[in-house]
Amino acid sequence: MTNYFSSEFKLGILGGGQLGKMMLYETRKFDVQTFVLDPSNEAPSRIACNQFEQGDLMDYETVLNFGRKVDVLTFEIESVNVEALEKLKEEGIKVFPAPETLRKIQDKGIQKEFYLENDISTAPFKKFTSKADLISAIENVEVDLPFVWKNTTGGYDGKGVAVIKTKDALKDLPDTPCIAEKLIPFKNELAVIVARSPSGEVQTYPVVEMEFHPEANQVEYVICPARIDASVAEKARALAKKVSEAFEHVGLLAVEMFQTKEDEILVNEVAPRPHNSGHYSIEASYTNQFEQHIRAILDLPLGNTQSKVGGVMVNLVGEEGHTGNVVYENISEILAMKAVTPHIYGKKITRPFRKMGHVTIVNEDLAEARRIAEEVKNTIKVISE
Repeated sequence: MTNYFSSEFKLGILGGGQLGKMMLYETRKFDVQTFVLDPSNEAPSRIACNQFEQGDLMDYETVLNFGRKVDVLTFEIESVNVEALEKLKEEGIKVFPAPETLRKIQDKGIQKEFYLENDISTAPFKKFTSKADLISAIENVEVDLPFVWKNTTGGYDGKGVAVIKTKDALKDLPDTPCIAEKLIPFKNELAVIVARSPSGEVQTYPVVEMEFHPEANQVEYVICPARIDASVAEKARALAKKVSEAFEHVGLLAVEMFQTKEDEILVNEVAPRPHNSGHYSIEASYTNQFEQHIRAILDLPLGNTQSKVGGVMVNLVGEEGHTGNVVYENISEILAMKAVTPHIYGKKITRPFRKMGHVTIVNEDLAEARRIAEEVKNTIKVISE
């Protein structure tokens, strides 16, 4: 086995946001040398890596030159130059997840078609190359209102997704390639994180339940374990494993799903990296998702994915009406609460609904953890000076 620890081995991370920062908690624990590339000079990961470089993640030469300095390359964001990753892989640099996996995921239209090709249950959809094509399909009753509009590339944290209820709402959409997805009446939005190593070892985390902010289309609470029947949880984990096998990914794959009113499980979309739905694992699991990602890409034995205790995660996002230098109001009050752990990401500027941190609440009584999470949400405010 390669000597990764306290050695000359170099791990590269494309993206220096909060996911990279939390990944670096684990590399520091193991004393693995880390190089990070991010477009922002104030990236949260800057304080925790061995070497930081500022540069455009979509620029071919920048990514190529960065990747040539490391032994294994991973990413914490999908918006990276895939052609550069393909070239690096060709040159013998280990890139995990693989460029071919990322290609299938980066474009939501390609991702949805991949599910159909691999007999993976997903909501019915149609692809469009432009806004005009979409409008024409609606006029010809090829797409029924209401539906879910998704930008095929670049969407994140609720951006690039909208529920279209009326023809009038179409005027606010950008003119980009998109998909129109059938609006599914569902009981729950669920997620399962799958870890997979190059050797083929696979582990799934318990199913989590996600509660969304109605306005921002952004996860507000993540609850683990999900409050669902054991048979539904088993079905969700099996489907997540099937998705993982189809993509042949290495590292983590977060599989977001819908539980329909008939208890069918449909795949919504995936992310090939640590994910917001796994943040609870830092406090609540035997092996948190960030350590697991490092174990997987280095082909080390995967850790125990079971939870030690029930966990609820609440996202800290910028308050509406506040843009500027961030202030965390009432943070002392939440620090005084039992089994409450805040994580502040280190972004200096807040704006409405920007993810600025998260708080985990652990408790053997999940209902009590959820109650405290609500109290946390109503207490701490992310505002500007």
